[in-house]
Amino acid sequence: MAIQPLDLNPLSGTRVMVTGGAFGLGRATAEAYAARGGRICILDRVEVKDAPADWVCIKGSATSAEDIEGAFARMDRSWGGVDVAFANAGMASNKPSLDLTEAEWRQVLDLNLTGVFLTCQAAGRRMVEQKSGLILATSSIYGLTAGARRAAYTATKAAVANLVRTLAVEWGPHGVRVNAISPGYVETDMLLTLVQRGTLNTDKMKARTPLPRLGRPQDIAAMAAFLGSPGAAWINGAIIPVDGGWMANGGPE
Repeated sequence: MAIQPLDLNPLSGTRVMVTGGAFGLGRATAEAYAARGGRICILDRVEVKDAPADWVCIKGSATSAEDIEGAFARMDRSWGGVDVAFANAGMASNKPSLDLTEAEWRQVLDLNLTGVFLTCQAAGRRMVEQKSGLILATSSIYGLTAGARRAAYTATKAAVANLVRTLAVEWGPHGVRVNAISPGYVETDMLLTLVQRGTLNTDKMKARTPLPRLGRPQDIAAMAAFLGSPGAAWINGAIIPVDGGWMANGGPE
C-alpha cells in the first residue's frame, strides 16, 4: 500500500464564518483558523476595527436572517462558499427566575437559540448542496447541567445542544457534520463583567475545576480548529465540554 504524503496544513484555504467574532471565543477561533491558513468572515454587531486586512468583517445582527444570509452570500461571491460555520454569538443571563421579565427571556432566546438556528440553517443549505462542511455551535456546561439564576441561559444552551444533535442526524447523510462546544468558565469580557458585578466569584469557579484556573479563549479555539481538521472527520453530533474537568466534578459550585 502506498504511503500518502502528510498534509502539514490541512486547514489552508478553509472558508470560515464566525458569528460573534469580534471578541472572546469567536475572535480566538477566527485567529486559530487564520493561523492555519483559513479565510475568515466575521458577522458581529460591532465593527471589527483591528482585524487583519484579508478578513471579511460584516457589521450585522446574528438574530437577523437577512444579515446572516447576507454574510454567507458575501462568502459565496468572494470565495465560492463556506467550509466551516461557527454559530457562536450569544449572551449571558444571571438573574433570579422570579425577577426575569418576558422581554429579557425573549432577548436571550432570540440570540442564544434562534440566532444559532438561523446561522446553522443558512450554512446547512449550502453545505448539504455541496455535500460537505462543518457547523459548530457554542453551547455551555450549563447546557449539560442546571444552575440557579440562569433559567434563560440554561434553557437556550441545552436547546442548542439538542438542536446540534438533530441537525447532525438530519444532515450527516449529506456529508455535513454538526457539533457543539460546551465551554466552562472562560476568561472573556462577558465573564469578567459578571465578576465585576459580583454575580460570579472566580475563586469558587477555580475551586470547582479540577484544573484550577479559568479557561482561555484559545482553549476553545483549539478544539474548534481540531474539529475542522481531517482528524475529526468522524465526529458528528457531539457536545464536547472544554471545561478543565468542571463537569466531571460532583462537588458543589
